[in-house]
Amino acid sequence: MFALTDTTIAILPFVNMSSSQENEYFSDGITEEIINALAKLPRLKVTSRTSSFYFKNKDVSIPEVAKALNVSTILEGSVRVSGNTLRITAQLIQANEDYHFWSETWDRSLNNIFEVQDEISLLIADKLREHLGHFDLGEQLVNPSTESIDAYQHCLKAKYFENQWNPEASKKAIVHYKHALQLDPEYAVAYLGLANCYSFLGTTASMAFAEAWEKTAAFTQKAYELNSDSSGVYYQRANLAFFVECEYSKSLKEIKKAIEINPNNAEAQQFASFLYIISGAKKQAVRHLDIALDINPLSDETHFFRAYFHYIIGAYEKALVMLNQCLEANNKGIPAHSVKTLCLLKLKCYKEVLSYYDTVAEEAIVVGEKLGSMALAYALMGNVVESNASLSALEQKAREPNGFTEDAYCFMMYAVQGELDKAFGWVDKAIEQKSALAMLRYGDPLVDSLRADPRYLEYSKKLFPTDTEELSERKTVRPDLEKSRADSSKIVRFVEETKAYLEPSVSLRSLARQVELHPNYLSWLLNSIIGKNFNEFINHYRIEAFKTMAKNPGKAHLSIEGLAYESGFSSKTAFNTYFKKEVGLTPSQFLKQ
Repeated sequence: MFALTDTTIAILPFVNMSSSQENEYFSDGITEEIINALAKLPRLKVTSRTSSFYFKNKDVSIPEVAKALNVSTILEGSVRVSGNTLRITAQLIQANEDYHFWSETWDRSLNNIFEVQDEISLLIADKLREHLGHFDLGEQLVNPSTESIDAYQHCLKAKYFENQWNPEASKKAIVHYKHALQLDPEYAVAYLGLANCYSFLGTTASMAFAEAWEKTAAFTQKAYELNSDSSGVYYQRANLAFFVECEYSKSLKEIKKAIEINPNNAEAQQFASFLYIISGAKKQAVRHLDIALDINPLSDETHFFRAYFHYIIGAYEKALVMLNQCLEANNKGIPAHSVKTLCLLKLKCYKEVLSYYDTVAEEAIVVGEKLGSMALAYALMGNVVESNASLSALEQKAREPNGFTEDAYCFMMYAVQGELDKAFGWVDKAIEQKSALAMLRYGDPLVDSLRADPRYLEYSKKLFPTDTEELSERKTVRPDLEKSRADSSKIVRFVEETKAYLEPSVSLRSLARQVELHPNYLSWLLNSIIGKNFNEFINHYRIEAFKTMAKNPGKAHLSIEGLAYESGFSSKTAFNTYFKKEVGLTPSQFLKQ
Protein backbone atom coordinates (compact mmCIF):
# COMPACT_ATOMS: atom_id res chain seq x y z
CA MET A 1 0.00 0.00 0.00
CA PHE A 2 0.99 3.62 -0.40
CA ALA A 3 2.35 5.37 2.66
CA LEU A 4 -0.09 7.66 4.40
CA THR A 5 0.03 11.20 3.03
CA ASP A 6 -1.75 14.36 4.13
CA THR A 7 -3.89 14.55 1.00
CA THR A 8 -6.09 11.57 1.85
CA ILE A 9 -9.74 11.57 2.85
CA ALA A 10 -12.62 9.18 3.49
CA ILE A 11 -16.24 10.34 3.29
CA LEU A 12 -18.33 8.33 5.73
CA PRO A 13 -22.01 7.61 4.93
CA PHE A 14 -24.10 10.64 5.81
CA VAL A 15 -26.59 9.79 8.55
CA ASN A 16 -30.26 9.78 7.56
CA MET A 17 -31.94 12.15 10.06
CA SER A 18 -35.30 12.06 8.27
CA SER A 19 -38.33 10.64 10.05
CA SER A 20 -38.71 8.00 7.32
CA GLN A 21 -36.19 5.22 6.81
CA GLU A 22 -37.23 5.26 3.14
CA ASN A 23 -34.97 8.31 2.76
CA GLU A 24 -31.93 6.15 3.49
CA TYR A 25 -31.29 5.99 -0.26
CA PHE A 26 -31.17 9.79 -0.35
CA SER A 27 -28.52 10.19 2.35
CA ASP A 28 -26.47 7.41 0.71
CA GLY A 29 -26.86 9.17 -2.64
CA ILE A 30 -25.67 12.52 -1.28
CA THR A 31 -22.62 10.80 0.19
CA GLU A 32 -21.81 9.09 -3.09
CA GLU A 33 -22.19 12.34 -5.05
CA ILE A 34 -19.67 14.05 -2.75
CA ILE A 35 -17.27 11.10 -3.07
CA ASN A 36 -17.53 11.30 -6.86
CA ALA A 37 -17.03 15.08 -6.85
CA LEU A 38 -13.94 15.05 -4.63
CA ALA A 39 -12.50 12.07 -6.51
CA LYS A 40 -12.07 14.38 -9.51
CA LEU A 41 -9.50 16.49 -7.69
CA PRO A 42 -5.87 15.90 -8.66
CA ARG A 43 -3.50 14.82 -5.88
CA LEU A 44 -6.36 14.05 -3.48
CA LYS A 45 -6.75 10.35 -2.66
CA VAL A 46 -10.40 9.63 -1.91
CA THR A 47 -11.39 6.30 -0.36
CA SER A 48 -13.93 4.49 -2.51
CA ARG A 49 -17.57 4.12 -1.60
CA THR A 50 -17.26 0.41 -0.85
CA SER A 51 -14.68 0.88 1.90
CA SER A 52 -16.24 4.06 3.35
CA PHE A 53 -19.67 2.42 3.57
CA TYR A 54 -18.17 -0.53 5.43
CA PHE A 55 -18.53 1.60 8.58
CA LYS A 56 -22.19 2.46 8.06
CA ASN A 57 -24.17 2.01 11.29
CA LYS A 58 -21.04 0.80 13.10
CA ASP A 59 -19.81 2.29 16.36
CA VAL A 60 -16.16 2.82 15.50
CA SER A 61 -14.02 5.78 16.59
CA ILE A 62 -12.70 8.24 14.03
CA PRO A 63 -9.02 7.32 14.66
CA GLU A 64 -9.87 3.63 14.18
CA VAL A 65 -11.69 4.36 10.92
CA ALA A 66 -8.81 6.50 9.68
CA LYS A 67 -6.28 3.78 10.52
CA ALA A 68 -8.33 1.10 8.73
CA LEU A 69 -8.71 3.29 5.63
CA ASN A 70 -5.19 4.79 5.77
CA VAL A 71 -6.41 8.40 5.57
CA SER A 72 -5.55 11.63 7.36
CA THR A 73 -8.96 13.29 7.13
CA ILE A 74 -12.55 12.16 7.65
CA LEU A 75 -15.72 13.85 6.39
CA GLU A 76 -18.96 12.97 8.14
CA GLY A 77 -22.41 14.53 8.01
CA SER A 78 -26.15 14.09 8.04
CA VAL A 79 -29.15 14.62 5.78
CA ARG A 80 -32.69 15.50 6.79
CA VAL A 81 -35.51 15.65 4.23
CA SER A 82 -38.88 17.06 5.25
CA GLY A 83 -41.35 17.68 2.46
CA ASN A 84 -39.55 19.91 -0.02
CA THR A 85 -36.93 21.16 2.43
CA LEU A 86 -33.47 19.77 2.89
CA ARG A 87 -30.94 20.18 5.70
CA ILE A 88 -27.40 18.91 5.22
CA THR A 89 -24.61 19.13 7.79
CA ALA A 90 -20.96 18.28 7.18
CA GLN A 91 -17.80 18.39 9.25
CA LEU A 92 -14.16 17.71 8.52
CA ILE A 93 -12.06 15.91 11.10
CA GLN A 94 -8.30 15.66 11.34
CA ALA A 95 -7.97 12.00 12.19
CA ASN A 96 -4.72 11.80 14.15
CA GLU A 97 -5.77 14.64 16.48
CA ASP A 98 -9.47 13.66 16.30
CA TYR A 99 -10.64 17.25 16.13
CA HIS A 100 -13.17 18.98 13.89
CA PHE A 101 -11.47 21.76 11.99
CA TRP A 102 -14.52 22.81 9.97
CA SER A 103 -18.28 22.34 9.95
CA GLU A 104 -21.22 23.81 8.06
CA THR A 105 -25.00 23.47 7.76
CA TRP A 106 -27.12 24.06 4.67
CA ASP A 107 -30.88 24.61 4.65
CA ARG A 108 -32.14 24.47 1.09
CA SER A 109 -35.07 23.55 -1.13
CA LEU A 110 -35.05 20.03 -2.57
CA ASN A 111 -35.60 21.64 -5.97
CA ASN A 112 -32.07 23.07 -5.75
CA ILE A 113 -30.40 19.76 -4.93
CA PHE A 114 -27.87 19.95 -7.79
CA GLU A 115 -26.75 23.47 -6.86
CA VAL A 116 -26.51 22.39 -3.22
CA GLN A 117 -24.33 19.39 -4.08
CA ASP A 118 -21.95 21.59 -6.06
CA GLU A 119 -21.88 24.25 -3.34
CA ILE A 120 -21.13 21.64 -0.65
CA SER A 121 -18.49 19.84 -2.70
CA LEU A 122 -16.68 23.07 -3.61
CA LEU A 123 -16.68 24.34 -0.04
CA ILE A 124 -15.40 21.02 1.29
CA ALA A 125 -12.69 20.99 -1.39
CA ASP A 126 -11.72 24.55 -0.44
CA LYS A 127 -11.41 23.65 3.24
CA LEU A 128 -9.41 20.52 2.41
CA ARG A 129 -7.02 22.58 0.31
CA GLU A 130 -6.60 25.10 3.12
CA HIS A 131 -5.88 22.32 5.60
CA LEU A 132 -4.04 19.66 3.58
CA GLY A 133 -2.10 21.43 0.85
CA HIS A 134 -2.34 22.61 -2.72
CA PHE A 135 -4.37 21.22 -5.57
CA ASP A 136 -6.06 23.09 -8.40
CA LEU A 137 -9.79 23.54 -8.06
CA GLY A 138 -12.24 24.46 -10.81
CA GLU A 139 -15.36 26.57 -10.53
CA GLN A 140 -17.66 23.54 -10.56
CA LEU A 141 -17.36 19.97 -9.28
CA VAL A 142 -20.89 18.61 -9.74
CA ASN A 143 -22.25 18.67 -13.27
CA PRO A 144 -25.88 17.51 -13.15
CA SER A 145 -26.76 15.25 -16.08
CA THR A 146 -30.51 15.76 -15.64
CA GLU A 147 -32.86 18.59 -14.80
CA SER A 148 -35.53 16.22 -13.49
CA ILE A 149 -35.57 15.92 -9.70
CA ASP A 150 -37.87 12.89 -9.97
CA ALA A 151 -35.51 11.15 -12.42
CA TYR A 152 -32.60 11.93 -10.10
CA GLN A 153 -34.43 10.40 -7.13
CA HIS A 154 -35.15 7.24 -9.13
CA CYS A 155 -31.44 7.04 -9.90
CA LEU A 156 -30.56 7.40 -6.22
CA LYS A 157 -32.97 4.56 -5.39
CA ALA A 158 -31.48 2.49 -8.21
CA LYS A 159 -27.93 3.03 -6.93
CA TYR A 160 -29.07 2.07 -3.44
CA PHE A 161 -30.14 -1.33 -4.78
CA GLU A 162 -27.27 -1.66 -7.29
CA ASN A 163 -24.69 -1.24 -4.52
CA GLN A 164 -26.07 -4.26 -2.66
CA TRP A 165 -24.41 -6.44 -5.33
CA ASN A 166 -26.86 -9.29 -5.52
CA PRO A 167 -29.03 -10.36 -8.48
CA GLU A 168 -32.42 -9.56 -6.91
CA ALA A 169 -31.34 -6.09 -5.83
CA SER A 170 -29.85 -5.46 -9.30
CA LYS A 171 -33.21 -6.28 -10.87
CA LYS A 172 -34.89 -3.73 -8.57
CA ALA A 173 -32.23 -1.19 -9.57
CA ILE A 174 -33.00 -1.81 -13.25
CA VAL A 175 -36.66 -0.93 -12.64
CA HIS A 176 -35.72 2.42 -11.09
CA TYR A 177 -33.17 3.23 -13.80
CA LYS A 178 -35.84 2.60 -16.42
CA HIS A 179 -38.27 4.87 -14.55
CA ALA A 180 -35.58 7.57 -14.55
CA LEU A 181 -35.18 7.24 -18.32
CA GLN A 182 -38.94 7.51 -18.84
CA LEU A 183 -38.71 10.91 -17.13
CA ASP A 184 -35.48 11.92 -18.88
CA PRO A 185 -34.47 9.85 -21.95
CA GLU A 186 -31.12 11.69 -22.09
CA TYR A 187 -29.98 10.76 -18.57
CA ALA A 188 -26.46 9.36 -19.05
CA VAL A 189 -26.10 8.20 -15.43
CA ALA A 190 -29.19 5.98 -15.77
CA TYR A 191 -27.85 4.36 -18.96
CA LEU A 192 -24.53 3.62 -17.28
CA GLY A 193 -26.36 2.23 -14.26
CA LEU A 194 -28.29 -0.16 -16.50
CA ALA A 195 -25.05 -1.23 -18.17
CA ASN A 196 -23.49 -1.95 -14.76
CA CYS A 197 -26.50 -3.98 -13.62
CA TYR A 198 -26.71 -6.10 -16.75
CA SER A 199 -22.96 -6.78 -16.79
CA PHE A 200 -23.26 -7.91 -13.16
CA LEU A 201 -26.16 -10.22 -13.99
CA GLY A 202 -24.22 -11.66 -16.94
CA THR A 203 -21.02 -12.12 -14.93
CA THR A 204 -22.81 -13.93 -12.10
CA ALA A 205 -24.72 -16.19 -14.53
CA SER A 206 -28.01 -14.70 -13.28
CA MET A 207 -28.87 -13.95 -16.89
CA ALA A 208 -27.88 -15.52 -20.20
CA PHE A 209 -24.36 -14.34 -21.06
CA ALA A 210 -25.11 -13.16 -24.61
CA GLU A 211 -28.33 -11.34 -23.67
CA ALA A 212 -26.78 -9.62 -20.64
CA TRP A 213 -23.72 -8.37 -22.49
CA GLU A 214 -25.75 -7.30 -25.52
CA LYS A 215 -27.78 -5.05 -23.23
CA THR A 216 -24.61 -3.89 -21.48
CA ALA A 217 -23.07 -2.89 -24.81
CA ALA A 218 -26.18 -0.97 -25.94
CA PHE A 219 -26.55 0.98 -22.69
CA THR A 220 -22.81 1.68 -22.44
CA GLN A 221 -22.80 3.11 -25.95
CA LYS A 222 -25.76 5.35 -25.14
CA ALA A 223 -24.04 6.58 -21.96
CA TYR A 224 -20.88 7.26 -23.98
CA GLU A 225 -22.79 9.28 -26.58
CA LEU A 226 -24.28 11.44 -23.81
CA ASN A 227 -21.11 11.77 -21.71
CA SER A 228 -17.78 10.83 -23.25
CA ASP A 229 -15.87 12.14 -20.23
CA SER A 230 -17.09 9.57 -17.70
CA SER A 231 -14.56 7.28 -16.02
CA GLY A 232 -17.35 4.76 -15.36
CA VAL A 233 -18.24 4.63 -19.06
CA TYR A 234 -14.66 3.84 -20.07
CA TYR A 235 -14.44 1.19 -17.35
CA GLN A 236 -17.50 -0.52 -18.82
CA ARG A 237 -16.09 -0.15 -22.35
CA ALA A 238 -12.93 -1.90 -21.13
CA ASN A 239 -15.02 -4.79 -19.82
CA LEU A 240 -16.87 -5.04 -23.12
CA ALA A 241 -13.63 -4.96 -25.10
CA PHE A 242 -12.28 -7.85 -23.02
CA PHE A 243 -15.27 -10.11 -22.39
CA VAL A 244 -17.26 -9.53 -25.60
CA GLU A 245 -14.91 -8.22 -28.30
CA CYS A 246 -11.91 -10.14 -26.93
CA GLU A 247 -9.54 -7.32 -27.82
CA TYR A 248 -6.86 -7.05 -25.17
CA SER A 249 -5.22 -3.88 -26.51
CA LYS A 250 -8.53 -2.08 -26.78
CA SER A 251 -9.51 -3.11 -23.27
CA LEU A 252 -6.21 -1.81 -21.90
CA LYS A 253 -6.61 1.46 -23.80
CA GLU A 254 -10.13 1.99 -22.44
CA ILE A 255 -9.14 1.23 -18.85
CA LYS A 256 -6.23 3.67 -19.09
CA LYS A 257 -8.68 6.36 -20.19
CA ALA A 258 -10.92 5.54 -17.21
CA ILE A 259 -7.95 5.97 -14.86
CA GLU A 260 -6.78 9.15 -16.59
CA ILE A 261 -10.21 10.72 -16.04
CA ASN A 262 -10.44 9.50 -12.44
CA PRO A 263 -7.37 7.96 -10.77
CA ASN A 264 -9.58 7.29 -7.73
CA ASN A 265 -11.67 4.77 -9.70
CA ALA A 266 -10.76 1.64 -7.73
CA GLU A 267 -12.63 -0.69 -10.10
CA ALA A 268 -10.62 0.64 -13.03
CA GLN A 269 -7.34 0.32 -11.12
CA GLN A 270 -7.99 -3.31 -10.15
CA PHE A 271 -9.13 -4.21 -13.65
CA ALA A 272 -5.92 -2.67 -15.02
CA SER A 273 -3.98 -4.85 -12.59
CA PHE A 274 -5.90 -7.90 -13.84
CA LEU A 275 -5.18 -7.08 -17.49
CA TYR A 276 -1.48 -6.68 -16.80
CA ILE A 277 -1.03 -9.81 -14.67
CA ILE A 278 -2.70 -12.17 -17.16
CA SER A 279 -0.26 -10.93 -19.78
CA GLY A 280 2.72 -11.43 -17.45
CA ALA A 281 3.41 -7.72 -16.83
CA LYS A 282 3.95 -8.07 -13.07
CA LYS A 283 5.46 -4.61 -12.44
CA GLN A 284 2.50 -2.74 -13.94
CA ALA A 285 0.04 -5.13 -12.27
CA VAL A 286 1.52 -4.46 -8.82
CA ARG A 287 1.39 -0.70 -9.32
CA HIS A 288 -2.31 -0.63 -10.17
CA LEU A 289 -3.19 -3.23 -7.53
CA ASP A 290 -1.49 -1.16 -4.83
CA ILE A 291 -3.45 1.91 -5.90
CA ALA A 292 -6.72 -0.03 -5.85
CA LEU A 293 -5.98 -1.39 -2.38
CA ASP A 294 -5.06 2.08 -1.16
CA ILE A 295 -8.33 3.55 -2.43
CA ASN A 296 -10.47 0.55 -1.51
CA PRO A 297 -8.78 -1.26 1.41
CA LEU A 298 -11.93 -2.97 2.74
CA SER A 299 -13.44 -4.18 -0.53
CA ASP A 300 -13.93 -7.93 -0.92
CA GLU A 301 -13.74 -7.48 -4.69
CA THR A 302 -10.38 -5.69 -4.51
CA HIS A 303 -9.05 -8.35 -2.15
CA PHE A 304 -10.14 -11.00 -4.64
CA PHE A 305 -8.03 -9.31 -7.31
CA ARG A 306 -5.13 -9.32 -4.83
CA ALA A 307 -5.61 -13.06 -4.25
CA TYR A 308 -5.82 -13.70 -7.99
CA PHE A 309 -2.58 -11.77 -8.52
CA HIS A 310 -0.80 -13.95 -5.95
CA TYR A 311 -2.20 -17.10 -7.55
CA ILE A 312 -0.90 -16.10 -10.98
CA ILE A 313 2.61 -15.34 -9.67
CA GLY A 314 2.73 -18.70 -7.88
CA ALA A 315 2.26 -17.59 -4.26
CA TYR A 316 -0.43 -20.23 -3.75
CA GLU A 317 -0.46 -20.40 0.05
CA LYS A 318 -0.80 -16.62 0.34
CA ALA A 319 -3.49 -16.63 -2.33
CA LEU A 320 -5.39 -19.35 -0.47
CA VAL A 321 -5.40 -17.34 2.78
CA MET A 322 -6.70 -14.29 0.92
CA LEU A 323 -9.38 -16.29 -0.89
CA ASN A 324 -10.57 -17.80 2.39
CA GLN A 325 -10.88 -14.28 3.81
CA CYS A 326 -12.94 -13.24 0.79
CA LEU A 327 -15.21 -16.25 1.23
CA GLU A 328 -15.62 -15.60 4.96
CA ALA A 329 -17.02 -12.20 4.02
CA ASN A 330 -19.10 -13.57 1.11
CA ASN A 331 -19.44 -17.33 0.82
CA LYS A 332 -21.35 -16.93 -2.44
CA GLY A 333 -18.46 -15.34 -4.31
CA ILE A 334 -18.30 -17.42 -7.49
CA PRO A 335 -14.86 -16.18 -8.70
CA ALA A 336 -13.31 -16.79 -5.26
CA HIS A 337 -14.56 -20.39 -5.21
CA SER A 338 -13.25 -20.95 -8.73
CA VAL A 339 -9.73 -19.65 -8.08
CA LYS A 340 -9.60 -21.40 -4.70
CA THR A 341 -10.02 -24.81 -6.36
CA LEU A 342 -7.19 -23.93 -8.77
CA CYS A 343 -5.02 -22.94 -5.80
CA LEU A 344 -5.78 -26.23 -4.09
CA LEU A 345 -4.81 -28.09 -7.27
CA LYS A 346 -1.42 -26.33 -7.36
CA LEU A 347 -0.96 -27.22 -3.67
CA LYS A 348 -1.73 -30.88 -4.59
CA CYS A 349 -4.87 -31.01 -2.41
CA TYR A 350 -6.61 -33.13 -5.02
CA LYS A 351 -9.04 -34.99 -2.73
CA GLU A 352 -10.20 -31.69 -1.24
CA VAL A 353 -10.99 -30.41 -4.74
CA LEU A 354 -13.03 -33.53 -5.56
CA SER A 355 -15.36 -32.87 -2.63
CA TYR A 356 -15.02 -29.07 -2.58
CA TYR A 357 -18.39 -28.11 -4.05
CA ASP A 358 -20.30 -30.51 -1.76
CA THR A 359 -20.44 -27.79 0.91
CA VAL A 360 -20.82 -24.74 -1.33
CA ALA A 361 -24.19 -22.97 -1.59
CA GLU A 362 -26.04 -24.07 -4.72
CA GLU A 363 -26.35 -20.52 -6.09
CA ALA A 364 -22.55 -20.16 -5.93
CA ILE A 365 -21.88 -23.29 -8.02
CA VAL A 366 -21.14 -22.96 -11.72
CA VAL A 367 -21.49 -26.46 -13.16
CA GLY A 368 -18.58 -25.98 -15.58
CA GLU A 369 -16.27 -24.85 -12.76
CA LYS A 370 -17.18 -27.88 -10.64
CA LEU A 371 -16.78 -30.37 -13.48
CA GLY A 372 -13.55 -28.73 -14.70
CA SER A 373 -11.83 -28.59 -11.31
CA MET A 374 -12.68 -32.25 -10.63
CA ALA A 375 -11.39 -33.28 -14.07
CA LEU A 376 -8.08 -31.52 -13.40
CA ALA A 377 -7.84 -33.17 -9.98
CA TYR A 378 -8.23 -36.63 -11.53
CA ALA A 379 -5.67 -35.81 -14.22
CA LEU A 380 -3.10 -34.51 -11.71
CA MET A 381 -3.69 -37.55 -9.46
CA GLY A 382 -2.90 -39.81 -12.39
CA ASN A 383 -6.37 -41.40 -12.38
CA VAL A 384 -6.51 -42.06 -16.13
CA VAL A 385 -9.97 -43.62 -16.20
CA GLU A 386 -11.73 -40.81 -14.33
CA SER A 387 -9.60 -38.19 -16.07
CA ASN A 388 -10.59 -39.39 -19.55
CA ALA A 389 -14.23 -39.74 -18.55
CA SER A 390 -14.25 -36.19 -17.14
CA LEU A 391 -12.56 -34.78 -20.25
CA SER A 392 -15.14 -36.52 -22.41
CA ALA A 393 -17.92 -34.96 -20.30
CA LEU A 394 -16.28 -31.54 -20.59
CA GLU A 395 -16.00 -31.82 -24.37
CA GLN A 396 -19.64 -32.80 -24.62
CA LYS A 397 -20.80 -29.89 -22.44
CA ALA A 398 -18.51 -27.52 -24.37
CA ARG A 399 -20.54 -28.18 -27.53
CA GLU A 400 -23.68 -26.80 -25.87
CA PRO A 401 -24.69 -23.12 -26.48
CA ASN A 402 -23.46 -21.91 -23.05
CA GLY A 403 -20.52 -24.28 -22.70
CA PHE A 404 -17.86 -21.55 -22.53
CA THR A 405 -16.56 -22.56 -19.10
CA GLU A 406 -16.31 -26.25 -19.95
CA ASP A 407 -14.57 -25.38 -23.21
CA ALA A 408 -11.83 -23.47 -21.36
CA TYR A 409 -11.32 -26.37 -18.96
CA CYS A 410 -10.81 -28.65 -21.98
CA PHE A 411 -7.83 -26.46 -22.89
CA MET A 412 -6.42 -26.79 -19.37
CA MET A 413 -6.95 -30.56 -19.43
CA TYR A 414 -5.08 -30.88 -22.74
CA ALA A 415 -2.15 -28.99 -21.22
CA VAL A 416 -2.13 -31.02 -17.99
CA GLN A 417 -2.32 -34.31 -19.90
CA GLY A 418 0.52 -33.26 -22.18
CA GLU A 419 -1.60 -33.04 -25.34
CA LEU A 420 0.09 -29.83 -26.44
CA ASP A 421 -1.06 -29.92 -30.07
CA LYS A 422 -4.66 -30.07 -28.93
CA ALA A 423 -4.01 -27.30 -26.40
CA PHE A 424 -2.57 -24.92 -29.01
CA GLY A 425 -5.28 -25.99 -31.44
CA TRP A 426 -7.82 -24.87 -28.85
CA VAL A 427 -6.06 -21.48 -28.63
CA ASP A 428 -6.30 -21.10 -32.42
CA LYS A 429 -10.00 -21.84 -32.28
CA ALA A 430 -10.56 -19.49 -29.31
CA ILE A 431 -8.78 -16.63 -31.08
CA GLU A 432 -10.84 -17.24 -34.19
CA GLN A 433 -14.09 -17.33 -32.20
CA LYS A 434 -13.06 -14.30 -30.08
CA SER A 435 -13.25 -16.14 -26.78
CA ALA A 436 -12.15 -14.05 -23.80
CA LEU A 437 -11.38 -17.25 -21.94
CA ALA A 438 -8.35 -17.70 -24.18
CA MET A 439 -6.81 -14.60 -22.57
CA LEU A 440 -8.03 -15.56 -19.11
CA ARG A 441 -6.70 -19.12 -19.09
CA TYR A 442 -3.56 -18.80 -21.23
CA GLY A 443 -1.33 -17.57 -18.41
CA ASP A 444 -2.83 -19.83 -15.73
CA PRO A 445 -0.17 -21.67 -13.69
CA LEU A 446 -1.96 -24.98 -14.36
CA VAL A 447 -0.93 -24.78 -18.03
CA ASP A 448 2.71 -23.99 -17.31
CA SER A 449 3.70 -27.09 -19.29
CA LEU A 450 3.02 -25.08 -22.45
CA ARG A 451 5.70 -22.52 -21.69
CA ALA A 452 8.56 -24.74 -22.80
CA ASP A 453 7.02 -25.07 -26.26
CA PRO A 454 8.27 -22.51 -28.85
CA ARG A 455 4.66 -21.86 -29.82
CA TYR A 456 3.84 -20.43 -26.38
CA LEU A 457 5.56 -17.09 -26.94
CA GLU A 458 4.11 -16.81 -30.44
CA TYR A 459 0.54 -17.16 -29.20
CA SER A 460 1.25 -14.92 -26.22
CA LYS A 461 2.16 -12.10 -28.60
CA LYS A 462 -1.10 -12.63 -30.47
CA LEU A 463 -3.22 -12.57 -27.34
CA PHE A 464 -1.34 -9.81 -25.48
CA PRO A 465 0.25 -7.23 -27.78
CA THR A 466 3.15 -5.50 -26.05
CA ASP A 467 2.11 -2.41 -24.09
CA THR A 468 4.72 0.32 -23.76
CA GLU A 469 2.56 3.42 -23.31
CA GLU A 470 2.46 4.75 -19.76
CA LEU A 471 -0.31 6.91 -18.34
CA SER A 472 0.53 10.57 -18.81
CA GLU A 473 0.33 12.98 -15.91
CA ARG A 474 -1.34 16.33 -16.31
CA LYS A 475 1.22 19.07 -16.05
CA THR A 476 0.49 22.59 -14.85
CA VAL A 477 2.51 25.54 -16.10
CA ARG A 478 3.57 27.89 -13.29
CA PRO A 479 4.89 31.47 -13.45
CA ASP A 480 8.64 32.10 -13.36
CA LEU A 481 10.39 32.01 -10.01
CA GLU A 482 11.09 35.75 -9.86
CA LYS A 483 7.41 36.65 -10.29
CA SER A 484 6.35 33.97 -7.81
CA ARG A 485 8.67 35.35 -5.14
CA ALA A 486 7.44 38.87 -5.77
CA ASP A 487 3.82 37.79 -5.45
CA SER A 488 4.65 35.85 -2.26
CA SER A 489 6.20 38.98 -0.73
CA LYS A 490 3.06 40.89 -1.71
CA ILE A 491 0.88 38.38 0.15
CA VAL A 492 3.04 38.50 3.30
CA ARG A 493 3.04 42.32 3.33
CA PHE A 494 -0.73 42.45 2.87
CA VAL A 495 -1.44 40.01 5.70
CA GLU A 496 0.98 41.72 8.08
CA GLU A 497 -0.24 45.25 7.30
CA THR A 498 -3.98 44.51 7.33
CA LYS A 499 -3.82 41.83 10.06
CA ALA A 500 -6.23 39.79 7.97
CA TYR A 501 -5.53 36.82 10.23
CA LEU A 502 -7.52 38.41 13.07
CA GLU A 503 -10.71 37.78 11.12
CA PRO A 504 -11.86 34.25 12.11
CA SER A 505 -13.76 33.76 8.84
CA VAL A 506 -10.84 34.56 6.55
CA SER A 507 -10.50 31.90 3.85
CA LEU A 508 -8.18 31.20 0.98
CA ARG A 509 -10.78 32.49 -1.48
CA SER A 510 -11.49 35.68 0.49
CA LEU A 511 -7.77 36.41 0.82
CA ALA A 512 -7.33 35.72 -2.92
CA ARG A 513 -9.99 38.34 -3.70
CA GLN A 514 -8.28 40.89 -1.45
CA VAL A 515 -4.83 40.41 -2.98
CA GLU A 516 -6.35 40.06 -6.48
CA LEU A 517 -4.92 36.65 -7.27
CA HIS A 518 -6.64 33.47 -8.48
CA PRO A 519 -7.29 31.06 -5.56
CA ASN A 520 -5.41 28.26 -7.34
CA TYR A 521 -2.37 30.48 -7.78
CA LEU A 522 -2.51 31.73 -4.20
CA SER A 523 -2.74 28.17 -2.91
CA TRP A 524 0.27 27.16 -5.02
CA LEU A 525 2.30 30.17 -3.84
CA LEU A 526 1.61 29.42 -0.18
CA ASN A 527 2.55 25.76 -0.49
CA SER A 528 5.38 25.91 -3.02
CA ILE A 529 7.08 29.25 -2.36
CA ILE A 530 6.23 30.13 1.25
CA GLY A 531 6.18 26.46 2.26
CA LYS A 532 2.94 26.36 4.28
CA ASN A 533 -0.64 25.48 3.55
CA PHE A 534 -3.22 28.21 4.07
CA ASN A 535 -4.13 27.23 7.64
CA GLU A 536 -0.49 26.96 8.71
CA PHE A 537 0.24 30.34 7.13
CA ILE A 538 -2.65 32.18 8.79
CA ASN A 539 -2.38 30.41 12.14
CA HIS A 540 1.33 31.27 12.39
CA TYR A 541 0.34 34.95 12.55
CA ARG A 542 -2.44 34.19 15.01
CA ILE A 543 -0.02 32.41 17.33
CA GLU A 544 2.38 35.35 17.16
CA ALA A 545 -0.55 37.67 17.95
CA PHE A 546 -1.42 35.47 20.96
CA LYS A 547 2.16 35.70 22.24
CA THR A 548 2.10 39.48 21.95
CA MET A 549 -1.29 39.81 23.66
CA ALA A 550 -0.20 37.47 26.46
CA LYS A 551 2.54 39.96 27.37
CA ASN A 552 0.15 42.93 27.28
CA PRO A 553 -1.00 43.97 30.80
CA GLY A 554 -4.15 45.36 29.24
CA LYS A 555 -5.16 41.83 28.24
CA ALA A 556 -4.43 40.25 31.63
CA HIS A 557 -8.15 39.84 32.35
CA LEU A 558 -8.53 37.43 29.42
CA SER A 559 -8.23 33.67 29.76
CA ILE A 560 -6.05 31.61 27.44
CA GLU A 561 -9.16 30.79 25.44
CA GLY A 562 -10.16 34.43 25.31
CA LEU A 563 -6.71 35.42 24.05
CA ALA A 564 -6.96 32.71 21.38
CA TYR A 565 -10.27 34.12 20.13
CA GLU A 566 -8.84 37.66 20.18
CA SER A 567 -5.99 36.36 18.01
CA GLY A 568 -8.38 35.14 15.31
CA PHE A 569 -8.91 31.49 16.28
CA SER A 570 -12.51 30.29 16.24
CA SER A 571 -11.83 26.91 17.82
CA LYS A 572 -10.08 26.09 21.11
CA THR A 573 -9.01 22.68 19.76
CA ALA A 574 -7.53 24.17 16.60
CA PHE A 575 -5.66 26.77 18.67
CA ASN A 576 -4.16 24.16 21.01
CA THR A 577 -3.22 21.87 18.12
CA TYR A 578 -1.50 24.52 16.00
CA PHE A 579 0.15 26.16 19.01
CA LYS A 580 1.81 22.95 20.17
CA LYS A 581 2.77 22.05 16.61
CA GLU A 582 4.54 25.37 16.04
CA VAL A 583 5.86 26.24 19.51
CA GLY A 584 6.47 22.75 20.87
CA LEU A 585 4.63 23.56 24.10
CA THR A 586 1.02 23.80 25.19
CA PRO A 587 -0.27 27.38 25.67
CA SER A 588 -0.22 26.88 29.47
CA GLN A 589 3.36 25.61 29.42
CA PHE A 590 4.38 28.56 27.26
CA LEU A 591 2.85 31.12 29.64
CA LYS A 592 4.45 29.49 32.69
CA GLN A 593 7.81 29.49 30.95
